[in-house]
Amino acid sequence: MRIRAIIVCLLVAAAKSMTPAHAEQWPTKAIRWIVPYQAGSAPDSVSRVVAEAMSSRLGQPIVIENRAGASGNLGAQYAARSPADGYTWVYSSSVMAGNMKLYKSPGYDVLKDFTHISTFGASDSLLVVNPASGIKSVAALIERAKASPGKLNFGSSGLGTPSHLGVTMMMSSAHFKAEHVPYRGAHAIVTAVLGKEIDFGLPILSVALSQVQAGDLVALAVAARQRNPSLPDVPTLEEAGVRDVALESFGGLSVPAGTPTAIVSRIHEVLLAALDDPAIVQRLETMGMSKIKTGTPEAYAELLQGEIDKTEQMMRAAGIVDLQ
Repeated sequence: MRIRAIIVCLLVAAAKSMTPAHAEQWPTKAIRWIVPYQAGSAPDSVSRVVAEAMSSRLGQPIVIENRAGASGNLGAQYAARSPADGYTWVYSSSVMAGNMKLYKSPGYDVLKDFTHISTFGASDSLLVVNPASGIKSVAALIERAKASPGKLNFGSSGLGTPSHLGVTMMMSSAHFKAEHVPYRGAHAIVTAVLGKEIDFGLPILSVALSQVQAGDLVALAVAARQRNPSLPDVPTLEEAGVRDVALESFGGLSVPAGTPTAIVSRIHEVLLAALDDPAIVQRLETMGMSKIKTGTPEAYAELLQGEIDKTEQMMRAAGIVDLQ
């Protein structure tokens, strides 16, 4: 009985350690922000800007920790298994949601293993070619592809990713064919187009923007419902004659499931305050994340569920049934 009493006391003490009073003292040490992608990637760059803004408001360092691999699955797995004490955060995204359908065993459940704080922005996808190709419009790309069926090739971030499914739907809509070359990430697509390894690609705009602005890539169209403010002269795919291909990659902040509600509320409060700063918004927009938007944890969870459903629909439309 004495041992049982001691155990009960310990459990009560542990529960009290995460009372609202304890949460008010949080944070008392550095916070780890897991980015499931390599250093220098778009998610990494965006996370560093947001982390810096939040760190100054919380009064504690926020250390970015890159854990890349398996299209973000390795970092997500690591974050999901971390203590739910408010000191481990993770960059979550539309890719993380899509992986629920793209992988048989991603190693985590994006809806059950995390508490989602909020989105902080989104980026469109951009159809790009090398200037040396001489292709200057979507119509010209389609014409060349039809003139030599199967001779052109395009790169993607991997089988079933938006950059793959988007082009597949584009080919279906415009009735042309091109060979698929899978790469590992949007940066690899851009590098391949620059190096003339592939004829075209559909990376996220934030990754390709600087090369387009420098004239190293030609932007044919943005895969969105509206033109992107960063490239106002570039038409949408629909304006260029290709319908029903609108892609949006979003990013946000999440923590392991079970993180105390009071701490979740504090993180949410600080994130929204950081993204209400015009200077921070401007920095993110220069990276191509032109759609700065926040919301409630519940709204973010719903957005992720919607992305899971959308990925499944796109896979069916593209005829993809074999998962990784």
